[in-house]
Amino acid sequence: MVLDYTTLSFREMDDQYDFIFDAVGKISFYRIKHLLKPRGIYISTELGKAGSNIYLALFTPLFRGKKVLFPLPTITQSDVLFISELAANGKFRPLIDRIYPIDEIIEAYHYVESGQKIGNVLLDVASI
Repeated sequence: MVLDYTTLSFREMDDQYDFIFDAVGKISFYRIKHLLKPRGIYISTELGKAGSNIYLALFTPLFRGKKVLFPLPTITQSDVLFISELAANGKFRPLIDRIYPIDEIIEAYHYVESGQKIGNVLLDVASI
């Protein structure tokens, strides 16, 4: 099941899940841990506020109960070559939401922080 944080209030939900994956890093473990079953697992794509997900991933496995896992990305030379080949053949195109000229870096930052972006936000440094 996919839940949209923009339309649901997690505080009002009472269902519990074995696994919660925060794909955009918008919800902290503390805000949703009541939604996890007693041995449920939470994973986020972001470090969390003040890097909290890293610390939680180190300490929660030491105790029984709910756990935070932090996916450490690994990439091999064959991964890079595969992605390079896809890009060269036009089969890999990153999702670019917006491109800002470098002199609009503050606006770009505010847009990213607004939580509205749906892809990568780029800064055009060639416009200097």
